[in-house]
Amino acid sequence: MKCFTICLLAATTFAGTAAMAQGELNYTVADVIKYPRTIYAGEVAGVATNAQGHIFVYQRAGTPWVALAAARIFSRGNDQLLEFDQNGTFVREIGKGNYANTMATSVRVDRQNNVWAVDRTAGMVIKYAPNGTLAMLLGRKPEAINVTIPGGGRGAAPPADSEGGGGRGAAPGLGVTPAGAAAAGRGAAAAPLAAGRGGRGGPPGTGNQADNFTGPSDVAFDAQGNIFVADGWGANNRVAKFTPDGVFIKSFGRTGSDNESLNSPRSLAVDAVGNVYVADYGNNRVQVLDNNLTYLRSVSGVGAPSAICVSPGATQYLYVSNSNPMDNLDTAGEIYKLQLNGSVVGRFGRAGKAPREFASVNQIDCRQANTVYTAEAGAWRVQKVTLK
Repeated sequence: MKCFTICLLAATTFAGTAAMAQGELNYTVADVIKYPRTIYAGEVAGVATNAQGHIFVYQRAGTPWVALAAARIFSRGNDQLLEFDQNGTFVREIGKGNYANTMATSVRVDRQNNVWAVDRTAGMVIKYAPNGTLAMLLGRKPEAINVTIPGGGRGAAPPADSEGGGGRGAAPGLGVTPAGAAAAGRGAAAAPLAAGRGGRGGPPGTGNQADNFTGPSDVAFDAQGNIFVADGWGANNRVAKFTPDGVFIKSFGRTGSDNESLNSPRSLAVDAVGNVYVADYGNNRVQVLDNNLTYLRSVSGVGAPSAICVSPGATQYLYVSNSNPMDNLDTAGEIYKLQLNGSVVGRFGRAGKAPREFASVNQIDCRQANTVYTAEAGAWRVQKVTLK
């Protein structure tokens, strides 16, 4: 009994808001997505639902291609943003062939049913109107990337894997070329260009006040339509705030582990009063900010948060996925349900590819308080989770 008491006290001691496990939640899962015969399941990076219950799946599919045009290299992937109805029946593909489709990262649907796609390698956040037409662009695709030729060459960077091993600017599966072959149109080498994006002045990783991204990971919105973007796959570890029209306001964060810092922010959510929740993956915590991006508190004890969402309604809940890494499907994998003050209601699931298991959840959607959709990059699927 003495050992149990000491261990319990140690487990609940931390700086910020404590997250204490309250046991396993009862749940069922369903595989609801029905792909048409002409489209195959890919590495699912994002899932979201709209007010009508339609399901949007953003997946990495096909082989990226690169074309050399004079001094510039143009890249594009075959990522697919797919819409299914509430029963999982295919409706349409949105933005097919879009120039920004390089590495699908996240998809969200706002209050007006606009669909937002986040592509971390292109460095862009794309807004589609409900009818599927292009409505807004945030960020800018780099003018040069590193691509593969046999044997690599001088100035080569490590190849990119499906979860970002090559870093910003390297298309998945493409690797590197000699530095001179990937020079930008203005004569700048590709690697310095990629490292410097997202900051007009100031060193990388210092929360630069700018409207370009080194590698956006997620997007979220408040009730007034303000836009929040997590810039977490690159040198800038920050969250940027924009007006509903896309005008940059300010940033929060710099690379580090103190309360004003972030380390690979992977996901965002906003509650009814406008507080912003940041999945601070590299620091094993969720950072809670007010609407002006001022630090409020931290939530720990939920592993390394990779995906989060906040449910609507009079009583809101925060869902946090402690997703297993792509190279180890046997660890972590559970998803936590928390009250907004950080106390844990319960948890469910474990790592794996069987039903009721979760394989590298990259995004979760919880438009309904007890219904969660999981985008699983490791299992190439979406699961609909219903909590009992």
